[in-house]
Amino acid sequence: MTDDRLPLSGLKVLDFGHTVMGPTAGLVLADLGAEVTRIEPPGGDPTRRLKGFGNGYFQFYNRNKASFAVDLKSDAGRDLVLRLLRRTDVLIENFGPGTMDRLGLGYDRIAEAAPRLVYLSLKGFLPGPYEDRPALDEVVQMMSGLAYMTGPPGQPLRAGASVVDVLGGVFGVVGVLAALRERETTGRGQLVRASLFEAAVFLMGQHLAYGAMTGAPVPPMPARVSAWGIYDRFDTADGQQVFLGLTSDAQWQRFCPAFDCGDLLADETLGTNNGRVAGRERLLPRVAARLAALTADEIEARAMAERLPFARISRPEDLWADPHLAAGGRLLQTPMPGGVMAGLPVTPVEIGGRAPVLRREPPGIGADNPGLIGALGLTRREIAALEAEGVLYTQPEGQADE
Repeated sequence: MTDDRLPLSGLKVLDFGHTVMGPTAGLVLADLGAEVTRIEPPGGDPTRRLKGFGNGYFQFYNRNKASFAVDLKSDAGRDLVLRLLRRTDVLIENFGPGTMDRLGLGYDRIAEAAPRLVYLSLKGFLPGPYEDRPALDEVVQMMSGLAYMTGPPGQPLRAGASVVDVLGGVFGVVGVLAALRERETTGRGQLVRASLFEAAVFLMGQHLAYGAMTGAPVPPMPARVSAWGIYDRFDTADGQQVFLGLTSDAQWQRFCPAFDCGDLLADETLGTNNGRVAGRERLLPRVAARLAALTADEIEARAMAERLPFARISRPEDLWADPHLAAGGRLLQTPMPGGVMAGLPVTPVEIGGRAPVLRREPPGIGADNPGLIGALGLTRREIAALEAEGVLYTQPEGQADE
């Protein structure tokens, strides 16, 4: 799909984000057609060189973006960025508190120079007593109760992905789109804030509601105070694990004959979901025994035939062979360092039947410096001088990230 057919085509974004939260906001806007330019230091964003679970961060969160590598600590570099901002619709930043002000790029100054700019500031906390505290995804998972709810009793455990960073970035996009809509009326941009802690607390809303209704401490999710009689993981005859959830009485009526559980169907005390919840201690072992006699393929075939919520327990690498993702083109083949190609997930929305695609590969450091600087009217001699001073940097063609 060409850029001009995407919903946000023509929207210009400068993405000062780093690691996950800020780049997520930029990625969503870019996938939906915005012209997003990553602002990187002359040596490139540090996530280009992360190891461990950070290996590959840059390539995933920075497709469909341009790169402008500039020294923001220099007067000349800041001047170039300020000139770019006058031609920009949205700024994204998730630096530590006060960093953009120290760089001379805080909201108050930028609003004077570019009054139509929507300025997205992503932080650990919204304004309040905590706002100057440093924060990370895992820090706020612990603070918010998310880690407590994820792990078994007494063993708080972070979620298996950077869910708060990602959610905070997506909430930031929601705020940006609302501010852009308001700009159509007022003609002015504004400051938009989103945060890690409050995003994580939002995830706790259902558990806060439960606690208010019961008047009792909320148990961790693995303790399984389930709203449903059958909503669990089960072992199979071929050594695999599957998940099966029955959330209606109609599903129970279909499950029992399909899985040779006529005796359970005859038990009138199990005829309603609340009855099955009350009888879970005697119900689950009997269901587990039935499923343990079947292979995962057999369980899947029966569950799909009866339209019952079912899943195999998958690993991340299993997704590359997932037929649904393949059929929908929802894993974008993206070049990685070292010549590796990886199927990476697209932003999961379709608008009017249009889905995001890979329009450009993750950029090299400063790959778009010439075009962006050229648009500002600098001469070749001026550009060469800025490069010699280290204000601008372009990664040599063919040189890969470490």
